[in-house]
Parts: sequence; C-alpha cells; structure tokens
Amino acid sequence: MQVETPTILKKIVARKHEEVTERKLHVTLEEVKNAALLANKENPVRGFANALKAKVANGQSGVIAEIKKASPSKGVLREHFVPADIAQSYEKGGAACLSILTDKDFFQGHEDFLVEARNACGLPVIRKDFMVDPYQIYEARAMGADCVLLIAACLSGKELFELDKLARELTLDVLVEVHNRAELELALEYSNSELLGINNRDLHTFNLSLNNTFELLDSIPKERFIVTESGIHTREDVALMRDKNVNAFLVGEAFMVADEPGSKLAELFQV
Repeated sequence: MQVETPTILKKIVARKHEEVTERKLHVTLEEVKNAALLANKENPVRGFANALKAKVANGQSGVIAEIKKASPSKGVLREHFVPADIAQSYEKGGAACLSILTDKDFFQGHEDFLVEARNACGLPVIRKDFMVDPYQIYEARAMGADCVLLIAACLSGKELFELDKLARELTLDVLVEVHNRAELELALEYSNSELLGINNRDLHTFNLSLNNTFELLDSIPKERFIVTESGIHTREDVALMRDKNVNAFLVGEAFMVADEPGSKLAELFQV
C-alpha cells in the first residue's frame, strides 16, 4: 500500500535519499550500526512514550516541545538559536519530551542540535527528520535519540513496517505521523508502535485545521496513544483537544517565536 505523497514531500524525500547516500560515503552502514549498539550500552534511551503517558496519567498535558530554527514556509523562526538553552527552558516550563529537527536543507537543522539539547536536560528526545532508510534509524540511536518520527506520507507500507520494526529493535520509541484517513489506514496496518501523531496541516495546501485530528479519532483503536501536531496556539485550542480526550501535543512554532519558549509552554498548558 502506498499513499499519495504531497509535492513538497516528494522534493524533500528525493533530497533525503541523496543525503543518505552521501553520508554512507563518510560513515559506513556497519560503522553507524556499531555506534548505535554502543549508544545502547553507554547512553540508553529515556522512555519517550512513558514520559508522555506519565504526564497524562497525572492529569496534565503531555507536551512534546519542538526545537526548530526554520521552516520551508516561514523561513527562520528564531535568530538567537541555542538548543541547550531552549531545552532547559522547555524542561523548566513542564515539557514531557523534546522534538529536534535534524534536517539541514529545508529546516536548517543539524544532529548536533539534538546532542546539545539532550545533554542539557533530562528529557527524552525525538529525532524529527524525514526517515526513509534504515541507516537513519541507526544514526538516530547513535546520536542519542530516544524516539524517531516516521511520516506515513513518505513511506510505503513495507518501508514503514521495516523502519518501525528496526527502531523498536534498537529500543527506540516510534511516533508515526499521519495527515489523513488513507495514511491512518497505512499506519494502523503496518506499524505496531503505540504513538500515533495526527498532523493538522494539509501537506498539499499547507492549510491548518484542528478538525483534522477530530475527524480521525473515531477510527483509531483505543490502544494507540494520540498526539496532535501543529496548529496549537491558544489555551482554547488545548481545551478543545482535551475535551475530546486528546491529551498529548507536539508544538513548535508557537514556542519558537516567543521570547522565552518554556514560559510560553507553561502559559499555554496551565492546568
């Protein structure tokens, strides 16, 4: 099964395959595998899914706070960009987990941002990138990631299954992201990971609507843990989600443009 890939994603995915090929010339697959296995011994995962569930079990929102310098649609979001400082601010503000962009060409990200942010706090982190090759999964664990993002729109069913399985074999949690019903069906069939992200942004038009999450809720099995992504900007948005029993949130832009990201997080998610 293969879902339709939006135009911007086609461009990103094509570039991502080129990037992986280039990386393999500098660090072989065998070397990155060994680095991932060493990380499991010396730098074991912090439970990403467990951190989210613990917040929710305590009656709070489980917030995945994003560290993102730029985006293709908005350009640079934050000129003074120090990942370690942002991570500490988020931890102080009550985040459950961090999301760190490592894509360089479209989001001005870097794997060093993940390393710096994780080393500066005690929160688990997800490597947010466009994962299309097993190499990237090994690479994520080697750099210290606790979870990886798999975007259904970027992958066939077979690719999703194999990357999901490999990630969990490496002790990583997996957040599978969907945007519509076709992608949801793909995710439910080919991924066994409990974390299911629903992106409220239409990747064809870039329009945002929280209804994207609401329209898919009835089709999601109870054992899946739902994370709503994008478009959360007000306390009313948070209340609307929580009224529907959606208690985990991935938020980036609203925090990145604030003077103090952690203070904005605390303000937005006050119980």
